[in-house]
Amino acid sequence: MRPFLTLLLLLFATVAADSDLLQDLCVADLSAGVKVNGYACKNAATVTPNDFYFAALANPYPVNNTLGVAVTPGNVEKVPGFNTLGVSVSRVDYAPGGVNPPHSHPRASEVIFVLEGELEVGFITTTNVLMTKHIKKGEVFVFPKGLLHYQKNIGKEHASVIAAFNSQLPGTQSVAASLFSATPAVPEDVLAKAFHIATPEVEKIKSRFAPK
Repeated sequence: MRPFLTLLLLLFATVAADSDLLQDLCVADLSAGVKVNGYACKNAATVTPNDFYFAALANPYPVNNTLGVAVTPGNVEKVPGFNTLGVSVSRVDYAPGGVNPPHSHPRASEVIFVLEGELEVGFITTTNVLMTKHIKKGEVFVFPKGLLHYQKNIGKEHASVIAAFNSQLPGTQSVAASLFSATPAVPEDVLAKAFHIATPEVEKIKSRFAPK
């Protein structure tokens, strides 16, 4: 499986959505106060192998929320060596019945590789066509850049995937959370008309996204 994942990341690197690098490496200086569409380069003399290393995806992450899903991101903020390379990787763990709800990545396409379990996955095109598939251990599915997509664990056991992105910081925008917990708040009459519901229903939904 490991050679396949390595190939997956190399493939994404060749079609990176981020700008091309102009030197061998540009390890992110996460403490720099100035950002120019990314992070400034760390002094090359202080670069170490650890800048390119990340161990947090090796083991399942505890799932302890109502969605039944836990995401462990491995982007440039976790791996400074990803800076300017146009790649990142994450792990997603799902409890039985767990759902990674509809969301999008505005700066990257995503390809997932199933480590364990069985998932229902899907994305929605801009013409409102749902592309959905059941996938299991060892299989791959791709979500095109910017399109809404989701995953659901349809098995009786824990499920896990590795997700690769062609951006060092793909960004994630969850539909429900973005609309109902934005700051400042999206006007309730706008949400009521958009979802064809009454204002009290909007207020009820917003209350569920309020900080506990």
